Amino acid sequence: MSWARVMAPLAGVEGDVAVLDAAVRAADPFGAEVSAVFAPADVADIMPWLGEGYLGGVQTTAIETLRQAAATGETRSRAAFEACTYGKKTFAALNSPVWAALSAEARLSDLVIFGDDPARGRGPLAECFQQIVADEQRPVLIARKGFEVGGVVAVAWDGGKEASRAARLALPLLEKASRVVLLAAPKASSRHFDPERLQAYYAARGVNAEIEVLGEKGEAAGLLLGAVKRVGASLLVAGAFGHPRLQEFIFGGTTRSLLAADQPSLFLSH
Repeated sequence: MSWARVMAPLAGVEGDVAVLDAAVRAADPFGAEVSAVFAPADVADIMPWLGEGYLGGVQTTAIETLRQAAATGETRSRAAFEACTYGKKTFAALNSPVWAALSAEARLSDLVIFGDDPARGRGPLAECFQQIVADEQRPVLIARKGFEVGGVVAVAWDGGKEASRAARLALPLLEKASRVVLLAAPKASSRHFDPERLQAYYAARGVNAEIEVLGEKGEAAGLLLGAVKRVGASLLVAGAFGHPRLQEFIFGGTTRSLLAADQPSLFLSH
């Protein structure tokens, strides 16, 4: 498997540089295109708050402020894009309706890259992150410090639909990993599952994966993060499910703990 298009949503902030760098790291091993997409705040989103049929001084000022912020943000995003030396890249600045345009871009991308802030509900791209994962159900990669393709990858596995989708979509990364470890925490899941089934699925596709059963009791996120550190994984593959604001993960309510951790990078799919 391979990727042809990696999308990097930009907001005109300092973090754009790191997101573009991570997108290049994800795209380069596959010769994929990096699609930089500037997603400004949408004036249409505040119109219900402003009211219909009348625009007073406060309303006009609010709209003009948003437009100026969007113009400034686009300039900064373009500067970050131009500074990126990767050869196979494109830039697009979205117009209103921004969410509809963003969805269309994500649907035609193999992977969407985010930094920590949007994934933790902070900054101008927080709603973008929620939309891409929960509503559009696109695979995303939360790139943290040190992210590289080709290191040790851990796959959180409980046999469910969400975990299965993430495990399949992450195959391009797993095929280039130096080591793949399947993490199964049966005491943290309400379903019965056999990690050897996933191991066989990967083996049929040329990926040799080890299995580590987390037999101890405890909070699922803590078990996963402890195992990730123990095996030296720089990336954790996991499925997200259930809530539009990503309040739960494959083993239950562990999303906040995983997103709050400094490491590892996360590959998520709903």
